[in-house]
Amino acid sequence: MAAAVSFSRVRALPTWSSSVYGDDHHSYTSVLAMSVSARPRPGARPLRSPARMMGNVNEGKGLFAPLVVVVRNIVGRKRFNQLRGKAIALHSQVINEFCKAIGADSKQRQGLIRLAKKNGEKLGFLA
Repeated sequence: MAAAVSFSRVRALPTWSSSVYGDDHHSYTSVLAMSVSARPRPGARPLRSPARMMGNVNEGKGLFAPLVVVVRNIVGRKRFNQLRGKAIALHSQVINEFCKAIGADSKQRQGLIRLAKKNGEKLGFLA
C-alpha cells in the first residue's frame, strides 16, 4: 500500500537570478567570464594609480621621534593631534611676527614656514 510519488512534474520556484537572467543564466555568466580577461593588456596603464598615503617621509626617524611617540601613546592620538596643531599654530604666529619685524614679504614668510615644517620632520617632531 505504499504510494509512489513522482517528482517529474514538480518544478522549482523561480529565483531572483532566473527571473532576471532567464532560466539559462549560466550561459550568460560563462560568456561574461570569457569576455572579461583576468590578465591586463601588455603595455596598458592601470585605470587608477596606486593610492598614496599622506605621511611623514621620516616617520620614526629623528632625534625627538621616540619622545613624540611615547607622548602620543600616553596622551592619546586625538588629544595629541590637538596639542600638536596648537603648537604648530603658535610657531607659525611667531614666524609671522618675526617676518613683520624684519619686513619680509609673504613669499619669504611662506618659505620660512615650509623650512620649519621640513626641519620638524627631520628632527622627528612630526613623527
